[in-house]
Amino acid sequence: VSISENELILDSIGSWSGSLLKERVCSNGVQKTPTFEEMDYALKFPFYTTLERLDHKRNIEHFDAKDSQMLKTEYLLPHANQDILALAVEDFSTSQSIYHDELNYLDSWVKDKKLDQLPFARQKLTYCYLSAAATIFPPELSEARIAWAKNGVLTTVVDDFFDLGGSKEELENLIALVEKWDEHHQEFYSEQVRIVFSAIYTTVNQLGAKASALQDRDVTKHLIDIWLCLLRSMMTEAEWQRIKYVPTMEDYMANAVVSFALGPIVLPTLYFVGPKLQEDVIEDHEYNELFRLMSTCGRLLNDSQGFERENVDGKLNSISLLVHHSGGSMSIEEAKRVAQKSIDTSRRNLLGLVLREQGAVPRPCKQLFWKMCKIVHM
Repeated sequence: VSISENELILDSIGSWSGSLLKERVCSNGVQKTPTFEEMDYALKFPFYTTLERLDHKRNIEHFDAKDSQMLKTEYLLPHANQDILALAVEDFSTSQSIYHDELNYLDSWVKDKKLDQLPFARQKLTYCYLSAAATIFPPELSEARIAWAKNGVLTTVVDDFFDLGGSKEELENLIALVEKWDEHHQEFYSEQVRIVFSAIYTTVNQLGAKASALQDRDVTKHLIDIWLCLLRSMMTEAEWQRIKYVPTMEDYMANAVVSFALGPIVLPTLYFVGPKLQEDVIEDHEYNELFRLMSTCGRLLNDSQGFERENVDGKLNSISLLVHHSGGSMSIEEAKRVAQKSIDTSRRNLLGLVLREQGAVPRPCKQLFWKMCKIVHM
């Protein structure tokens, strides 16, 4: 695993071993061996694209209790392999029951907040919850999964509101309501604004109260500020599109790491994974760099994969900006390669921060940034 651009030997070993595996996979002899599927899986899904709980499921399904090389040892009792497999299945089944109850609760929450009544909004609850359950999988971290999934649903709704469903007046009204928060006095421009704001308001207050109790300090204002930053960045993009403004690549990315909307999903969840996060940690450079690198990966991957669609819609993204500011010297494919290099660099630097022993941000919290980075690579 390379965490620096200077690790040339490690990169060479990785490239060599990958090429060797590909040759072996293409060999007729290997395709008849038990290791073929493992080799094929490793090639198709690099470590930064796999989700832990889905890997657990796959390992259970492919575990051969009678022919496990890993567990063949004189210290294992007879039938130990079968016992280990049975324990793994029992643990997974118990967790599945918990996840099922949480998903049912979230489905009721969506209906209670009337989010399913918004005609412009994609219904992404299942995806949002899957991304939580597949990474924040310990049963005791239910509140973290719920916070992650709720904010994932809300960011999807807000993204669609800014992209498709809201007028300029509605968007300005929504931001003004969040700015006023408790003093908003129900000044709604439309029913759509009322539904969207009410869902954000009640959910953030509820999550804020729970997180504050866990953290032994009031963190609700921080959660509100996270949402306000997102809405303002989305408004900036909407205004750029409205007036046909072409930002520099630097201005675009500075805004895009926020508007990609991972902030309200990941940052509040940090308060629910165990460690206490004091205010000085939230203001620390490491905390902000973890967020920037994670969001850079997500934004550039999304821009590269969605370039054709957004180009048809007349929306600027990093790929079209690279082509535009090159003065015609860069093709779309070249721009995608430049973006991919930035993605690779950001992912390496993020992993380096996550694995570093020192730092202000506790390890369980740093790992959450890496988990989201893996999700955006799927």
